[in-house]
Amino acid sequence: MPILVDTNVLVDVLTDDPRWATWSIDQLEAHAGTGLIINPVVYAELCFGSPSVDFVDDVVRRFALTYQEIPRRALFRAAKAFALYKRREGTKVSVLPNFFIGGHAEAAGMRLLTRDTKRLRRYFPAVTLICPQ
Repeated sequence: MPILVDTNVLVDVLTDDPRWATWSIDQLEAHAGTGLIINPVVYAELCFGSPSVDFVDDVVRRFALTYQEIPRRALFRAAKAFALYKRREGTKVSVLPNFFIGGHAEAAGMRLLTRDTKRLRRYFPAVTLICPQ
């Protein structure tokens, strides 16, 4: 079963994060054979700190990531989860990136490799998270 990879895991490796790089590398290596997926949100977040599209495309190739569009039903699920967030606690005015990522993982039945678990666990409880304990 393919695994959706959250941006924070890739950034850990790219920045050689002193706390998380080893964990993130180990997870990427352990799950490489299952098919590692990124979506437009992850791609865009990678672009934020990158010098060029070519750099980001090289990262995608280097980590053997497959780019996949977000299905419409995942976008619908993201919007509904965001509406629940707004009713409960939310101060943000537009759908947050992690809602698109969580909605994609849920709609596609993928596990999600991430370190950002708080909102994902709360608003996407059906998604299996691969995360630090």
